[in-house]
Amino acid sequence: MKRGDGASGGGGGAGGQQKGAGKLPRKRFYRARAHSNPLSDSHFPVPISPDEVDLSQHYPRYFPSDEGEGRQGDAAASRIRFADVGCGFGGLLVGLSTLFPDTLMIGMELRDKVTEYVKERILALRASNPGQYDNISVVRTNSMKYIPNYFRKAQLSKMFFLFPDPHFKEKNHRRRVISMQLLDEYAYVMEVGGIIYTITDVEELGEWMRSCLEKHPLFEAIPEEEIKADPVVKLLSTATEEGQKVARNGGQTFQAIFRRIPLQEE
Repeated sequence: MKRGDGASGGGGGAGGQQKGAGKLPRKRFYRARAHSNPLSDSHFPVPISPDEVDLSQHYPRYFPSDEGEGRQGDAAASRIRFADVGCGFGGLLVGLSTLFPDTLMIGMELRDKVTEYVKERILALRASNPGQYDNISVVRTNSMKYIPNYFRKAQLSKMFFLFPDPHFKEKNHRRRVISMQLLDEYAYVMEVGGIIYTITDVEELGEWMRSCLEKHPLFEAIPEEEIKADPVVKLLSTATEEGQKVARNGGQTFQAIFRRIPLQEE
């Protein structure tokens, strides 16, 4: 998503608002494969740097396009604080929006039809609930490749990885969204004290994600009593379509919630 090109973004444009007209989109018209190969080449606009992210396409209430480039500088881009990586149909974003109404957050999704659904869902929610849901948006992108293109160092305070593709075959483990290499990038864009949330219904993947986070020098596990007091934690298993499916089937989930910590030299 480059300046002046909102094709991959969500939440902007008068035409989109009129199309939404307050009516929620139907998922059956936006069905896609459960997962995509994050290592394959996809064709969509990607900002060269965080300075090139056009926030007016995502949060028109906060960054009106008629105010020109003056609102698109360092202060503006740094206001995105939460990132939901692989946001699916946007359930977590919707839940977080009212829980943190003054925090800008974005969902990152690779599948084009799913991204379009979330975009239309947000527009419909804004139209039927004036003054609400203006703080959430979605972008079609590959977060395993382009996280630094969207966020500056220490910009994010929360990152979410809910029910990611387990990539069961060992040869495909390099496609997993949590790895030692990718945690380096996530640590770069997270502020010290920021929190990374992961959840899955696959025990082996849960152990993998926890093991990666435990081994990484820039993350530490959050104590259980703090986790219980965190209002976000309940949403991890209830807000998304996948989480609701697991609950209906009486399945078990495995969480790993860690805090970004500094190195001595930071």
